[in-house]
Amino acid sequence: MSKKFIPIVLGLMCFALTYSICIQMKTVKTLNTTVGQSYEENNLRAQVLKMKEKYENRQADLEKATELLEKERQNATQNNSSLEEMERQIKEGNKLIGMTDVTGPGVIITLKDSTINPATVLDVSSLLVHDTDVLSIIGELKNAGAEAISINDERLVTTTAISCGGNIIDINKSKVGAPFVIKAIGLPEYLDAISRPGGYFERLEDDGIIPELKKSNKITINKYSGAINFKYAKNVE
Repeated sequence: MSKKFIPIVLGLMCFALTYSICIQMKTVKTLNTTVGQSYEENNLRAQVLKMKEKYENRQADLEKATELLEKERQNATQNNSSLEEMERQIKEGNKLIGMTDVTGPGVIITLKDSTINPATVLDVSSLLVHDTDVLSIIGELKNAGAEAISINDERLVTTTAISCGGNIIDINKSKVGAPFVIKAIGLPEYLDAISRPGGYFERLEDDGIIPELKKSNKITINKYSGAINFKYAKNVE
């Protein structure tokens, strides 16, 4: 090999070596990043599962305590008419405030986001179901005589708050996403009036959101799983 080509060959070899080292360093860095992200995701997943298990265990303990309390109430009220009447009033009160499971006739309403192509409208948000839509439906159901209402199995009680949080809705501090399944117990013929011409259903349909309503002779709505605390309302002495 001619001596004048030796520097060129050495230069090419150095360049190739440097390039290989850079590629290797980039690969190692990418691998470390991937491994790190995978570790964080697995760690986060493990924490979520642990919290879920802890919640389910406490929920099971609460249900056992509730069953035990019910048995003690039944034993205490047996053969005592005054206590039996108090027990009846307690159960009736719990039913009214949403602290017991209830069943009866009513309607099931399903609200889904519009399937219209977002590129064909000016306001994309009009294609989504918002908290105001849900609140309007709930308002009409109450006006029609609904005695118990739930949204995606979240029981509505006196302290229930419904607010929009991006593409989801917060109900009883639980995040709920579309489709929204609203169950209402009451006289189906009255509750069905919500789909009348000129009602809120028609307004949703104008935005491409097609509500679905189904009557049922037996709807079960679970009790409110939280605790109702009144901080400001006091009994009148």
